[in-house]
Amino acid sequence: MMQTDVIIIGASAAGLMCAIEAGKRGRRVIVLDHANKPGKKILMSGGGRCNFTNYQIGAENYLSHNPHFCKSALSRYTQWDFIALVDKHGIPWHEKAHGQLFCDHSAKDILNLLLEECRQYRVEIQLDCMIERVEKPDTQFELTTSRGHYQGASLVIASGGLSIPKMCASPFGYRIAEQFGHPLQPTRAALVPFTLQPQDKARFADLTGVSVDSLVSFRHTAFRENILFTHRGLSGPAILQISSYWQAGEPITIDLLPDQDLIAYLTERQRRQPQSKLKTVLGQLLPRRLVAALFEPALLDSPLQHLSRRQFQTIGEQLQHWQLTPGGTEGYRTAEVTLGGVDCDALSSRTMESRLVPGLYFIGEVVDVTGWLGGYNFQWAWSSGWVAGQVV
Repeated sequence: MMQTDVIIIGASAAGLMCAIEAGKRGRRVIVLDHANKPGKKILMSGGGRCNFTNYQIGAENYLSHNPHFCKSALSRYTQWDFIALVDKHGIPWHEKAHGQLFCDHSAKDILNLLLEECRQYRVEIQLDCMIERVEKPDTQFELTTSRGHYQGASLVIASGGLSIPKMCASPFGYRIAEQFGHPLQPTRAALVPFTLQPQDKARFADLTGVSVDSLVSFRHTAFRENILFTHRGLSGPAILQISSYWQAGEPITIDLLPDQDLIAYLTERQRRQPQSKLKTVLGQLLPRRLVAALFEPALLDSPLQHLSRRQFQTIGEQLQHWQLTPGGTEGYRTAEVTLGGVDCDALSSRTMESRLVPGLYFIGEVVDVTGWLGGYNFQWAWSSGWVAGQVV
């Protein structure tokens, strides 16, 4: 039986951050992971450049059954704290749209930062380690694994969610939560592309690769970014964002011209160029292939002088209040995160410790806290890992 102070399951963002902080306090820490390499999701994130945080972090950027739960961790270890750590290691970075921060070179820089900090504080990382059994017969946790037996006073579950199975995602963390009596919030794929209904898929089959700046909304939530037509359906940042809020079977609303008073524009063009065809005028605002897919050829070939104001209003409804009911999502295969997870009400928001089992902690994606696209989920990993690392 290998004796240690802290056992962390999951060698990625949250788990490594927790290990570093516990190691700083002189705790003996071992990190166990069933993957053959640490930080696989870090390496693939942000197109290989790791969108490691965001300038604008707040509770409003997260979804949870308990919307206040994330506030404590996010306020105690902020985006500025992680940026300072990145700067300490001399990693060059830059800001993209909406406050998103990326490495200049490679996501490997962030992973190497974490592994270097782990080495500095003598954190042991054991890979290719399958967890076979977890027990707590008394005050200590006992783990039986493919690499031997481990015993420790603190057990941290940082095993992530179900998104991207090829990155070794598994329901392990949820099973441990249930084993020790913790409720779960229902899980589903989030930040994920939509698939289309069969008739819509056929209608838009020729639009693969077309991207349009749009305002996409569902109920009272809206995001303004690009949408992208794919061979399966719809993707792009605005679609990924709204997917976390979407309810199956209900329509989303897409405004393809969010800054345009389209009726006034068409009316003015009708006055100045009455013989211009509708397809020519709309083709100056939107990709022509998209215009052709949304309207009948007879209408598109009509000169503006033959169109009424009511027809302009119908055209405006189609382009700026387009109601589309997705067929579903691409699921966990391409989802960036998992919505739902370990119920926050069973955890301390200050330490991430279980309210039911002393010494048991849940951090990162396994918890029912899901961020927007744009570095928010990494910041939750850093923050939740940091606060747990202060007490484990």
